[in-house]
Amino acid sequence: MRAKPGLIALESARTAGERISEILTEWYGEEDFLIPSECPRFGSGEGKGIIRESVRDRDIYILVDVCNNSLTYKMDGMPNRMSPDDHYQDLKRVIAACNGKAERITVVMPFLYESRQHRKTMRESLDCALMLRELAAMGVHGVITFDAHDPRMQNVTPLNGLENVSPSLQFTQSLLTEYEDIKIDSDHLMFVAPDEGATERVVFMATLFGVNIGMFYKRRDYGHIVNGVNPIIAHDFCGESVEGRDIIVIDDMISSGGSMIDVAGQLKKRGAKRIFVFATFGLFTHGFEKFDRAYADGLFDRIFTTNLIYQKPELLEKEYYVSVGMNRYIAAIIDTVNKGRSLTELIKPEKRIKETVENYRTLR
Repeated sequence: MRAKPGLIALESARTAGERISEILTEWYGEEDFLIPSECPRFGSGEGKGIIRESVRDRDIYILVDVCNNSLTYKMDGMPNRMSPDDHYQDLKRVIAACNGKAERITVVMPFLYESRQHRKTMRESLDCALMLRELAAMGVHGVITFDAHDPRMQNVTPLNGLENVSPSLQFTQSLLTEYEDIKIDSDHLMFVAPDEGATERVVFMATLFGVNIGMFYKRRDYGHIVNGVNPIIAHDFCGESVEGRDIIVIDDMISSGGSMIDVAGQLKKRGAKRIFVFATFGLFTHGFEKFDRAYADGLFDRIFTTNLIYQKPELLEKEYYVSVGMNRYIAAIIDTVNKGRSLTELIKPEKRIKETVENYRTLR
């Protein structure tokens, strides 16, 4: 007999957790799956994790958004914004509060904590690897994440599951619902990687759509380091002509957005027709002014990002922005894992993407 599922949503992901719980309740026809929890702080800024219901012998899923920078806590009487480090510490506190009584603990962490610090190029830390080792040592059975910056991080804990889920189906559905005039063939559509790291994502989507790809290569100044990285000198394009074609640019995240806007500008100079941007995580760390300006200048048509992480209210009001909902998909993943079924079709849904594309072609 399978263990009864229970969902613990940290404050960083409380809204998403409530919606996911509602969906699971509809499917199971049982009471609310959400288990109340909190992480209060002492005046010094120290904290603790509290779970308000028993988790004994339950299949627990803990949902956390390490990118939610809208939350604060008081330290020495002053408000302190929560960083990814703060959210990760709260996650460990809640795991510790389970006291080893849960049947199984799975962490649902859409943006993999410290996933951008995934390799060494000098004497430096390997924060993502340390995090995965630490969670395994605390008794976490597996981690569910989305579009990890480098999925090879699963090699750190080979006996603990790290499920890396692609939101490509939801992007496909959102785009083809938003636009009814896209011609899906190699003469009219093309996928482009903004850098070499995004090539695998682009190849996956372009293969299913049956169109060609292009790639930008970042030329860096390896003689200098600015803000911890080698600055980009230029983006060089590899691929056939983009003139007159609709272009879909795919990446795992938009951070400051400088690189993405530069890529869009270069594509426009090369004669691209419309430019759509798919990015799993929209961080927008430097605000929206440059995006507003680029949109007004006609450099891109739409930006699609998911609701897997906190979305700034200002972003949701932008004419050029489309929010791709993922709560039902997370509920489906939890349901599948709890029932002991295969996640293969949910992690990379090739079949459903092909069906979506073919249905769109047939109706047009």
